[in-house]
Amino acid sequence: MKKRLIIVAFIIGIMITGCSKERNEKLTLTISAAISLTEALEEIKEIYEQDSDLSLSFNFAGSGTLAQQIQQGAPVDLFISANSDWMDFLEEEGLISKGSREIVVKNQLVIIGQKDTKIEGFDFASANFNSFPTIALGNPDSVPAGKYAEEALRSLNKWTSLEERIVFAKDVRQVLTYVGTGNADLGFVYKSDALSEDKVKILAKIDDNYHEPIVYPGAVISGGQFEKEAQDFLRFLLLEEAQSIFGKYGFH
Repeated sequence: MKKRLIIVAFIIGIMITGCSKERNEKLTLTISAAISLTEALEEIKEIYEQDSDLSLSFNFAGSGTLAQQIQQGAPVDLFISANSDWMDFLEEEGLISKGSREIVVKNQLVIIGQKDTKIEGFDFASANFNSFPTIALGNPDSVPAGKYAEEALRSLNKWTSLEERIVFAKDVRQVLTYVGTGNADLGFVYKSDALSEDKVKILAKIDDNYHEPIVYPGAVISGGQFEKEAQDFLRFLLLEEAQSIFGKYGFH
């Protein structure tokens, strides 16, 4: 009898331990976000997880790539795009939770060169881009920064004449690598990206008048397991604490 009681107590102990473990395990919120948000969101993650029952898992890539993954059924709770077009695409597909869409941050397009370049006083509107053999920018079909760059160059009627000089990258981080290693003479990236790489420097800032406004919309993906939690995190990103971190990385 005593032996039986010991066995029963042992089993109950295992069950209590298992339940306690389940209660202590954090739920994982899956967030697909534009790669240019990497450093800022990783810092925000550390703060948010301290006082939350959630664990944040990020998938960083070009906005077009992420949107297509979501369309194909990737398990994502929240999407933050580097432009409105890809968010519009998902909304038209009925994949965005109604009323959840918010503008998280804004950014600025800049032109970069290698850190030790001798170029000074570069002006986007008057520059002779034909004097630069290789110009890197994200593929406009999937990378918002590349799309904005194309719009800016078209606004000056320079796109057609430069197409043969352009090297298309899969995302803005690849543009930084091309320019930083000297494999491209110039590159078009966001201000936030340029500030994150010490091998490049900003040669010129491009006025918003040359392209559509650079905004980063965020929205909850409909049908997800944690829609409420995703909405709560999205709202947190709009608060001063998170916005100050974004500001540190060049967003506004």
